[in-house]
Amino acid sequence: MLQIAAGDRTAMRRLYDATSAKLFGVCLRILSDKDESEDVLQEVYLTIWRRADRYEAERASVMAWISTIARNRAIDRLRARGPLAYAEPVEDLQLEDGAPRAEALLEAAQDGQALARCLDELDPRTRGAIRTAFFEGLTYEALAGRLDAPLGTVKSWIRRGLLKLRGCLER
Repeated sequence: MLQIAAGDRTAMRRLYDATSAKLFGVCLRILSDKDESEDVLQEVYLTIWRRADRYEAERASVMAWISTIARNRAIDRLRARGPLAYAEPVEDLQLEDGAPRAEALLEAAQDGQALARCLDELDPRTRGAIRTAFFEGLTYEALAGRLDAPLGTVKSWIRRGLLKLRGCLER
């Protein structure tokens, strides 16, 4: 490294010949792209050439030092790709289509049938008040106005009707 720091191109060539395969492997493992790994490897050797004077033998071996440079450069390149760099290939993904599964549809249909059956057991006035309030989204006040009935009475019809529905659905 001292010879490289002094500008010795032959020493740099010997280092390259001895280490390029390993450093290329480090880059390739991180980037998974041959061309990009070759580009990063070139940057690694430029960094080694420019910073050889910063190498401290007592802190790490030459191989450890240059491997760290290669690893860091490859990770920097990976990060520069953006968020898609970490995405799985589409072929490997199992995508949900967002549609309900068959079991959920069947259960919902059965629940709907049970609700319809239980609603049919209510008297027509209560059934109408519950359907209007819950299925049309009318407030109790608006419903009372539509039915020309006191607000408290409409609330009582709906409350009693809901209790009957719960009892029916629990059977």
